[in-house]
Amino acid sequence: MGRSRRTIPEELLLLALDPATGTTAQPQTLDLGLAGAQLVELAMAGRIVPDGDRITVVNPRPTGDPTLDHALELLRRRGSAVRAVQWIGGPRLGLRQTYLAHLERCEMVKAVPGQVCGVLPTTRYQASDDCTNSAIKERLDAAIRTGVPPDPRTAALAALAHSVGLGKHLYPGNEGRSCRSRLRDLIRYDPLGGMVAHAVMDVQNGMPTTQVRAGGGAARPTARPAARPAVVTGMVRAGIR
Repeated sequence: MGRSRRTIPEELLLLALDPATGTTAQPQTLDLGLAGAQLVELAMAGRIVPDGDRITVVNPRPTGDPTLDHALELLRRRGSAVRAVQWIGGPRLGLRQTYLAHLERCEMVKAVPGQVCGVLPTTRYQASDDCTNSAIKERLDAAIRTGVPPDPRTAALAALAHSVGLGKHLYPGNEGRSCRSRLRDLIRYDPLGGMVAHAVMDVQNGMPTTQVRAGGGAARPTARPAARPAVVTGMVRAGIR
């Protein structure tokens, strides 16, 4: 995987980066979204395949991206299919800092040291190229405002951004309410991204990762009982198995 294209985890973190404060929005949930974004990127690269709400490694060949390859190796070591909600909710926190360091190495962001209250050291991050961040946001804006179905990568990014609560960061206030609603609706355009986004929301809602319903699938929160079957059906129709 070359560096001519940004990965979905990279784009998700860049979307979350606040240019005014140099910090990331939704830090508590962003780790979950980044873990989910890794699954989507690996699936699009042909390294893993979703089967219902489970993930199977079908090609362990490295992608060339160190962060994705580490995730791929962890999945390979499982030796069997793993539920997306178990992977996303697993004890692998710290992805936000891992990706900030990764983006700094790739010169996509600059680390700016500082202090809190003139004493405690802190680090803020600035995008190296504002045009890059603007281009990512413009893709979402186009999908939201034109009604034209987005490409799978943009749809997956939108689904993940919604799942971690970036809607209010990207489209704040009452004037952004309709855009936030449309951002949520973009989830239907990418079954894979939709499945992963629902898994991210399941973890946030406190669904036990060992909870299983009859038939072997993950139990769904009562607030969205019909969401997963529609997503899985879409995956089958799209040939994503």
